[in-house]
Amino acid sequence: MPLRHWLAALLVVLLWGLNFVVIKFGVDEFPPLLLGALRFAMVAFPAILFIPRPVIPLRLLLLFGLTLCFGQFAFLFSAIAMGMPAGLASLVLQSQAFFSVLIAALLLNEKVRLHSIIAMAVAAIGLAVIEMGADSAQPVPLFAFFLTLCAAFSWGCGNIVIKKAGPAVNMFSLLTWGAVFPVFPFLLASLWFEGPQAMTHSLTNLSWTGVGSVMYLAYAASFVGYYLWGRLLAHHPVSLVTPMSLMIPVVGLLSAELVLHEKLSLVQWLGSAVVVMGLAINIFGGKLSRVRAGKAPQKKDIRVRTATDKGR
Repeated sequence: MPLRHWLAALLVVLLWGLNFVVIKFGVDEFPPLLLGALRFAMVAFPAILFIPRPVIPLRLLLLFGLTLCFGQFAFLFSAIAMGMPAGLASLVLQSQAFFSVLIAALLLNEKVRLHSIIAMAVAAIGLAVIEMGADSAQPVPLFAFFLTLCAAFSWGCGNIVIKKAGPAVNMFSLLTWGAVFPVFPFLLASLWFEGPQAMTHSLTNLSWTGVGSVMYLAYAASFVGYYLWGRLLAHHPVSLVTPMSLMIPVVGLLSAELVLHEKLSLVQWLGSAVVVMGLAINIFGGKLSRVRAGKAPQKKDIRVRTATDKGR
């Protein structure tokens, strides 16, 4: 992967790592499903009036909107509103990397390279260490944890939809038009589960914190983050790109500690270092393999001379 693509991936890591703190602020201001509707309404409108629809089948556009947009964030926003710590949510959500690689292997017949398998295994150990180091004084609701896993699965499915759309798809068009589909499901779900009173109260008592959180989620996390992420997925194998997201919990845990005062223990620091080690294996493992292959001694062409050869 070119250097500019690695830098783009690191920018996505930063934007999405800070995203969890912003979500926490957002669900404190709005019911979680209404927050999702506001986010994607701002992404879609008025942009669809100026940006043409992406040249992909309608079913792919619909699947993109329902998996990566509606499914992921309906589950994630609800989980954080139910008490899932923002830092730990950033950690659990990264299981999408494993869902993505598995789905790509099953549906796209993508080859999973050995160094990527090792990298994900090392990173998974780091994630487990981070979880074991969580503050026991702050228990995680089991259902909220389950919803976060559902969000990770939805993200993994969305990654495959982007891959199927191909490298020629215009990502701004895909993001804009894909954001249309989740708005109405979010509004209906909010009306059904959260009620018109909660919706009306939050909208009539807007604060700058609420407005700022929606704007960050719509423009920084959605437009910038998913545009770059989609381009990376379109040009590189899923098994190479998705493990990059394993650095997101490092940013998420740090920002949650600094902004929300969620305690980061020494064990969690150790786990974060192991995650970074897994990322390094994923980045440099393929290059090291190619270098070693290039330096392998060439086999000599040993030829058995026959009687006819000797006479030449």
